[in-house]
Amino acid sequence: MTTDYPLLPDRHPQGDFFVCDIMDAAPKGDMGSMEHPIFSLSTKPDTRPRRYEHNGVTIDIKPSVDGLATVHDRDILIYCISSLIKGMNEGKEPQQVVRFHAADLLKATNRMTTGRGYNLLKAAMERLAGTRISTNICTGGKEIFETFGLIERAKIVRETRDGRMQEVEVKLSDWVFNAIRAQEVLTLSREYFRLRKPLERRIYELARKHCGRQKDWRVSMAVLQKKCGSGSTLREFRRLVVTIAKEDEEYNHMPDYEVRVDDTRDHLVVRSRGTVGTDRSEEVQIPALDPEVYDMARAAAPGWDVHMIEQEWRRWAMSAPRNPEMAFLGFCRKWAEQRGEP
Repeated sequence: MTTDYPLLPDRHPQGDFFVCDIMDAAPKGDMGSMEHPIFSLSTKPDTRPRRYEHNGVTIDIKPSVDGLATVHDRDILIYCISSLIKGMNEGKEPQQVVRFHAADLLKATNRMTTGRGYNLLKAAMERLAGTRISTNICTGGKEIFETFGLIERAKIVRETRDGRMQEVEVKLSDWVFNAIRAQEVLTLSREYFRLRKPLERRIYELARKHCGRQKDWRVSMAVLQKKCGSGSTLREFRRLVVTIAKEDEEYNHMPDYEVRVDDTRDHLVVRSRGTVGTDRSEEVQIPALDPEVYDMARAAAPGWDVHMIEQEWRRWAMSAPRNPEMAFLGFCRKWAEQRGEP
C-alpha cells in the first residue's frame, strides 16, 4: 500500500471497535440531508450563506461565526441517528436528547481519541448548533418552516481532570428527530468514515440515496455540483471528481459503489458493487400487511401495481417498521411523487 492510498487508516480495529453495544448499530444517515447540500465541503471555516433550490425544494443555510457545519461534522448526527434507530428496533421509544460517551463516538466514526480528537469533536458540535436552516423539506410528513439548527444544543455532562469529554448530551432538532421517528434513514457503509475527502463522502451519500440497490445511476456534472453544494467553478469541480474516479478505478476504495466519469467528462456514472445490505446477519422480516391497506395504497399510487411496489419496499427496508401499514403507504406516496403515473 502506498502513502497515496485514498482511505484513512482503520484507527480502531474490529476487535476493539465492537466492545461497546452501540457499535452493533449500523451507521444511519437521514435521507433529507443525504439528498440536499446541507453540509459544507470545505476543510476551512466556510462563512458564506447559501441558498439551494431544486425540484421545488428550497433551503437557506446560514453559518455562525465558526462557519457552516461540515461533512465531517455530520458524523455526530450519524452516530445519534444510528443509536436511536437501534433502540427503536429493540422496541424503545426514541428520545430527542441523546446521551453518549465521547470515546464511543470517536471510535465508531474512526476518529482520533487523542486530545485533538476531543477538541475537534467540541468544535463540530458548536458548528452543528450554530448552522441555521430554513427549508420546506418534509421529515416525518411535517414541513418545518422556522429556522433551526441541526442540533439544538450540546452539553458536556462529565469531563476528566485533563479536560477531555467523557459523557456528552445532544438535543437533536425537531427536523432530524422527525426523520428518525419516521425511519426516513438509510444504512451507510462503515467504510464511509475512512473516506478522506469531503467530496468523496458527499458523492457516496448521493450514490446511496439515488442509486441505492439499483444497478447504476448517472448524473450530470452540473447537477452533481449543485447537489454537492460545491463553491468551485464547474471546471475545477469536474477536475476533482475525475481525480476521485481515477483513484477509485485504481484502488476500488469507494464503499458499495464504483465511481466513474464517462468519456465526455460531463457525467458521473455510479455502479453498485452489490454490497448494499449484505452486511446484515439476516433479511428484514416484515409481517404480512392488513389486506385493507392495498386499497389505500392504490389511492396513494394511482395506476401502479401495489404488489410490485410492496416487493420493492420490502427489498428497500433496512429494518422492520413499528407500523408496517403506515410505512408502506408512505413508501407508495413517495413512489408516485417521484415517478408520476405509470
